Amino acid sequence: MSFQDQNAFSFLRILLPYAAGIIFFYNFNSILSKMVLTSINLSLFIVLLVINSRYQAFKAYHFKTFTGFVFQLLCFFFAGLSCISHTQYLSPDYFAKVPSGYLKVRINDEPQYKGDILKFKARVLLAYQVDGAPDQQGKYLLASPVSGTIMVAIKVPVGASLNLGYGDELIIPSRFSEIKPPDQPSEFDFKSWLATQNIYQQTFLKPHQCLKTKGNNGNPVLAFALALRNKQVKRYASLIKNKEAISLASTLILGYRADLSKETLDIYSKTGTIHALSVSGMHVGLIYMVLNVLLTFLNRLKRKELLKLILILPTLWFYALLTGLSPSVLRSVMMLSVFLIAKSSSRPANSYNIIAFSAFCILVYHPFLIWDVGFQLSFLAVTGLIYLQPKIQQCWYIENKWLHKLWGLMAMSFAAQLFTFPASVYYFHQFPLYFLLSNLFIILPIALLMYLGILLLFPGFDFLAPFFEWLINFTNQGLQWIANLPFASLSGVWISKIELVWLCFALTFMVIAWVHFQKKALFAAIASFLILQSCLSYDQLSAYHQRKIIRFKIPKQQATAYLFSNHATICTTLKQGDKAFVYFIQPALDQHKIKFVKLVPP
Repeated sequence: MSFQDQNAFSFLRILLPYAAGIIFFYNFNSILSKMVLTSINLSLFIVLLVINSRYQAFKAYHFKTFTGFVFQLLCFFFAGLSCISHTQYLSPDYFAKVPSGYLKVRINDEPQYKGDILKFKARVLLAYQVDGAPDQQGKYLLASPVSGTIMVAIKVPVGASLNLGYGDELIIPSRFSEIKPPDQPSEFDFKSWLATQNIYQQTFLKPHQCLKTKGNNGNPVLAFALALRNKQVKRYASLIKNKEAISLASTLILGYRADLSKETLDIYSKTGTIHALSVSGMHVGLIYMVLNVLLTFLNRLKRKELLKLILILPTLWFYALLTGLSPSVLRSVMMLSVFLIAKSSSRPANSYNIIAFSAFCILVYHPFLIWDVGFQLSFLAVTGLIYLQPKIQQCWYIENKWLHKLWGLMAMSFAAQLFTFPASVYYFHQFPLYFLLSNLFIILPIALLMYLGILLLFPGFDFLAPFFEWLINFTNQGLQWIANLPFASLSGVWISKIELVWLCFALTFMVIAWVHFQKKALFAAIASFLILQSCLSYDQLSAYHQRKIIRFKIPKQQATAYLFSNHATICTTLKQGDKAFVYFIQPALDQHKIKFVKLVPP
């Protein structure tokens, strides 16, 4: 017997239990030990192996449901084993469990400045049990190999700089602390966010507390890609005068977002075009189109598809490496790779299986990416494009060629926004109302910026820089105009996890009812919307009767809010437009559904 299902959604049957296993064991990682999970996986695998080898003797075709259930259990518990193995703090040699005076760490990402603070993630290699300082050779006694990742922050004096980069090895004091949860539920949960990246400890240092022992000792391929990206960022800086245009070019082409201002991010977020700043399927698709055109001379050869595959795939994966291997890029390159391999071997490729296979491979490589917002939005958007976009476009047939293409683009934007709507509202607490207008506006400029930006990376095309810079400014000004329109976005929307679930149910049943004309799905959608509305009404009623005092912990500032129904009196020296107010106070006001605010001095 072969467990390969010929159904169009066969790989989805593997992905769903695997994803469920990651989610379950991430939240309940102490239920089963690694040894028990290994035993369960081996037992289930042996059961399947026996059934497969004695298929005819056992007449296994009579209980295919049981066999499928066992296989899905194997996927579920294998995900659990993968999740437990990936959770660093469960390891017995986790650095926080080993007594030490100093730690040897290796920088495993690009250090980035936030004001006068240099931040980076570092892999902990060794723990030194010493009482004093290192000797002149930088050697210690009682060095113990350890594991884990730590967030390092170094306060750099004004005017100074530290020459630190990816792969550098440092010896630092073993003075770290557990990352604290947010003081208010409305604040960004930095602790949970870092936990999904396997980081649970942080340390704050001064430059003289860091002893650099080795340089450039990381992955040579990644080190080369990051060095090349930095070189290209510097090239943009030498050709473009406007600082914001440099940042946008680096973000758009190379995925380097360190210098991008919050104001620019807000503009793209309010207009529903933030995907343009996240190197994703659109960018990978544009690069593939260029490569495909450049390789048209191979069409005369017999093995043209294989030759194109050999040349295009390494280029796409190197571009993914160059942009930092973000989840959206991984998804895009993985899907395109599977499609090209299937095309070169003359085999039909099912879109849903490609999506599921890509997600499965990424989650096997890094299980915690399931919590990455970019990962979730990326796959939701692509699923919406594949499933819903053709159906929306078929609703209105337009004979005019250009209007038909315009309608197709609108259908594409609507499908992607509908599928990402629940997650966008839950994570970002806002939804762009003019997303159709803004997405239609940026289609041509973004494509031109991609091509021009790539050309500028090569010598001999410097003359394109002025037009490139003008186009960036034009795009930004156009989006800013849309963002400033009345009712440009629905902001300050807070929904709970339960409300998120009911919103997903409602939209799912609504789409099914519309596509398949099912009355049961329509009734289920109406019921889900009614339950969702009941939850939202309860929130409004609770907010109307609230009486609460909130004390905010703001660096170098003080603020206390007195909430009474939908009114708030805030004792602070801050103004409503100040960054500290917007970051620390406004989210709490939105979450508590405050409509009237009064500021009084302390």
